[in-house]
Amino acid sequence: MTRIEHDFIGDLEVPENALYGVQSLRGKENFFITEERNSQEIYFIIAFAYVKKACAMANKELGVVEPKVADAMIWACDQLINDTEKYRDQFITDWLQGGAGTSTNMNANEVISNLAIQHLGGKLGDYTIVNPNNDANFGQSTNDTYPTAIHLSCMFRSNILIKAAEQLRDALYAKAKEFDQTLKMGRTHLQDAVPMTLGQEFHGWGFTLNDEIENLRDAQKHLLVINLGATAIGTTVTAAPGYPELASKYLAELTGLPFKNSADLIAATSDCGAYMTLSSAIKGLAVKMTKICNDIRLLASGPRCGLKEINLPQLQPGSSIMPGKVNPVAAEVANQASFLAIGLDTTVMLAASAGQLELNVMEPVITYALFTQMKVMANACDTLRTKLVDGVTANTERCRDYVMNSIGIVTLLKPHFGYQVCADIAKEGYISGKSLHQIVVDERKLLTQKEWDEIFNTQNLINPKFVK
Repeated sequence: MTRIEHDFIGDLEVPENALYGVQSLRGKENFFITEERNSQEIYFIIAFAYVKKACAMANKELGVVEPKVADAMIWACDQLINDTEKYRDQFITDWLQGGAGTSTNMNANEVISNLAIQHLGGKLGDYTIVNPNNDANFGQSTNDTYPTAIHLSCMFRSNILIKAAEQLRDALYAKAKEFDQTLKMGRTHLQDAVPMTLGQEFHGWGFTLNDEIENLRDAQKHLLVINLGATAIGTTVTAAPGYPELASKYLAELTGLPFKNSADLIAATSDCGAYMTLSSAIKGLAVKMTKICNDIRLLASGPRCGLKEINLPQLQPGSSIMPGKVNPVAAEVANQASFLAIGLDTTVMLAASAGQLELNVMEPVITYALFTQMKVMANACDTLRTKLVDGVTANTERCRDYVMNSIGIVTLLKPHFGYQVCADIAKEGYISGKSLHQIVVDERKLLTQKEWDEIFNTQNLINPKFVK
C-alpha cells in the first residue's frame, strides 16, 4: 500500500506506513553510489535529532512556530534520540549525494514531521498538521543543520576512537612494565644498534600513540564551533532575530558539549577546516599504528628463521597449503585499516578544497570519509589490543642471546678505547665470527673479566652509565 505525496517536481508514491516522504524518496532514487545509507551510522541520526530539537526549542521560545507543533516535533526528536534503532530504517538516503546533504536534511525533516503528526493524532503525510519545510525546517537550511549534525556526530565518533586508542596505549604500557627487565637489541637501519629493553620498545609505542590521542582531542575543539542559524549562506535569512544564538545554546545544553557559533557565519558556512583538522589527526594515528604493526610483525618473524623476539597469540591457521603456518593477522588487518584511513584523508582534503564561493557542496563525501576513518581505526585499535597486545609474550633468552652475540654492543666500549679501536674490534668480530668477549678479554686483554662484567651487566646495558 502507498500514499501519494507531492512536491514541485510532481507526485510520487510513498509506502503507506513510511515516516519518510517524497523528498527522501527522490534522494534514495537519485543517489545509489555507496550502497550504504545514512541509517548505518546511528550517531548521525542521533546528532540530527539533537540539532532539530534545539531548533524547535529555539523557534518555540521565539514564538515563530506554534507551541503545539513545536512540542510535537520535540517529542519526535526525543523518539529518535532514545529509540534510534526503531527508526533507523526510515533514513534511506545514500551517503554520497548531490545537493550538499539536502536529501538527508529533508529525510530528517520528514521523519520528524510524520512522527509529530502521529503524536498529534493525524495521518502520515498530512503536512497541513506539521510541515517538513515550514515547521521542521523553519529558520533553517541544509547548509547549517547538516554541518552542525556532522560536527556533533563526529564528536560522538571521535570519543569512541579516542577511548579505543587510549585502551590500546594502556595495554602497551602494561606490557612495557611486564617486559621492563627483558634485555634486547635495539636496531637502526635494520642493523644492530645498542641494547635496550623490550619494555622500552613497548613504552615507546604507547607514548607515540598518546601524542596522536592529544591531537584528536585538539581536533575536537574545532568541531565545537558551528554555524547553526546561518541558514543558506551565513546571513541568517529566514531565521528570527536571536535564533542562531538561542539554537546553539540549546544544542549545548542538550548535548552537554560547549558548542558555540562562529564569529563569522558566512565563513563558517563554506569552510571545512574542522573536518581537515580531524581527518589529519586520524591520519596521524593511522601512521603511528602502521609503524607499530610493522615493528611487531618484524619482531615476531619466524618462528625458526626470523627474529622471533616476541610471540603473538595464534589466532587462526595461516595457509591453505603450508601446514602449521600461523600469520600475524591482527597486525596485518590493523595495517590495512590504517592504509584506508590514510587514503581517506586525501578524499577529505580534495573535497574540502572543492568548495566554491559561499558553500562547499562536497560535505557528504567528507562525512562518509570521516565516519569510515573513525570506525575502522577504532576497530583496529580494539583488534590490535584484544587479539595481539594483551596476549603477547617475550622470548627472553633469545632476546638476550642477540644482545650478547651482537657486534653493536661494542658501542659501550667507545668511551674506554675510542672510536677507531672499537671499529677495529667490531670489524674483526664481523669477519671472524668471534664474540666481542673473546676478542676484548681473551685475546687482546683490553679488559679483565671483572671490568667486562661491570660494563656489560644487565642494568648498565639498560641504563648505561656515563663515562667521560
